[in-house]
Amino acid sequence: MTINEEAHINPFGFREYDARWLYPKDINNEGIKNVGKGLGSQIILKTNKSPRVIVGHDYRSYSEEVKKKLIEGLIDTGCNVEDIGLALSPTVYFAQFNLKADAVAMVTASHNENGWTGIKMGIEKGLTHSPKEMSELKKIVFEKKFIKGKGSYKEIKQFKNIYIEDLTKYKIKKKIKVVVACGNGTAGIFAPKILKEIGCEVIELDCNLDYNFPKYNPNPEDLKMLKAISEMVKKNNADAGFGFDGDGDRLGVIDNLGKEIYSDKVGLLIARDLASKHKNNNFIVDVKSTGLFASDEILLKNNCKAIYWKTGHSHIKRKVNEINALAGFEKSGHFFFNKPLGYGYDDGINSAIQVCRLLDSQNKKISEMINELPKTYQTPTMSPFCKDEEKYKVVESLINKVQNLKANDTKIDNQKITNILTVNGVRFSLEDNSWGLIRASSNKPSLVVVAESTTSDSRKKKIFEFIDNLLKDTGKIGEYDQKI
Repeated sequence: MTINEEAHINPFGFREYDARWLYPKDINNEGIKNVGKGLGSQIILKTNKSPRVIVGHDYRSYSEEVKKKLIEGLIDTGCNVEDIGLALSPTVYFAQFNLKADAVAMVTASHNENGWTGIKMGIEKGLTHSPKEMSELKKIVFEKKFIKGKGSYKEIKQFKNIYIEDLTKYKIKKKIKVVVACGNGTAGIFAPKILKEIGCEVIELDCNLDYNFPKYNPNPEDLKMLKAISEMVKKNNADAGFGFDGDGDRLGVIDNLGKEIYSDKVGLLIARDLASKHKNNNFIVDVKSTGLFASDEILLKNNCKAIYWKTGHSHIKRKVNEINALAGFEKSGHFFFNKPLGYGYDDGINSAIQVCRLLDSQNKKISEMINELPKTYQTPTMSPFCKDEEKYKVVESLINKVQNLKANDTKIDNQKITNILTVNGVRFSLEDNSWGLIRASSNKPSLVVVAESTTSDSRKKKIFEFIDNLLKDTGKIGEYDQKI
């Protein structure tokens, strides 16, 4: 679909809470300029002024040229652009607070493969676009309802130093040795330096910038990346391994034995530590996360509550902000720390700092802390194919189906369904607190399936079989990306 003879934009690039395209196949330079005009018009309509907009870009061969066209579009509407250059997404979010700006636009494809570009954007401080705002933006762009104006451009040099200074105020007391892996992405010029400055001994792994990503994509859920970190942790007898994605807003953690820890379990360890220091607080966790948050004795003892919410960094940080929760955790590795620990947005390096603070305050290894948690049996995140135009309808039908099964006292492995959460797809719990989840993916033509048993590996598999049969019965499901 095109909006005029010159501009080309694939409409599916407007995702639930950000935008991503194959460049230049799905969007060309004039298309990007029009997205800039659309975003600028939207910001002006929301703020009722000539706004100041912070812009940055990640380290890809074409990110600067994409940013240049985006800036042209913003300026054409009357926005005053302040360009902080090569940056992480959280650097841009921080700049909005530090420079008291009106909005942000970060050119990044995050952990996507080379060839992708995208934009993460936000108007309210610390928040990225909601699905409603993304729909508004798409409508403005395709209907060409652009505001005309004359904005300005200003380069902000060395802003990264202000960001680094802010994150390095806290110093650890113990000598903690950490492997820092950046997959040759942008985090390489930030994470090692920051973690050294707080007092860590840092072993760098693929921290030199290389937009070809010669080893693996900078993605803390990528098995190649996790394996490389694991080997380096074991080789150097490190206390932990940290993996960062391409724009530095997510964290993956390897324990001292070289084992990957699912990010929801890392979040639970941090939440337990924080609960004892900050009583009577709320934590937000996404619906893909372990059920242990709801039953954890340390959280309950300190009158801290875990609230399960929609998966997606935009949804979680919005909820953290809305109820002033102390922190939020997503299974994908997005962590959100509110005051006094952060500004409410997701920052992978601040998340690593919080893991270091955890190690600093406990006389235990991470592996020992994990072993203290009740044992659960969890599947990886599995994604069966389902067309974009069908996936939400499929999920709606399955919500009704599961509700009917609960009403009829249907059992799964001799367990009744006791509770159903429909805030994001359908998450059903059983009598022993085991659970299963079916939701629509926010950025791919697929569904998302997760299961966890508090009892046995066998029950976990039974829950998955139950879900798999429900999906097969719809006749709308294709192959899974992975299966147990």
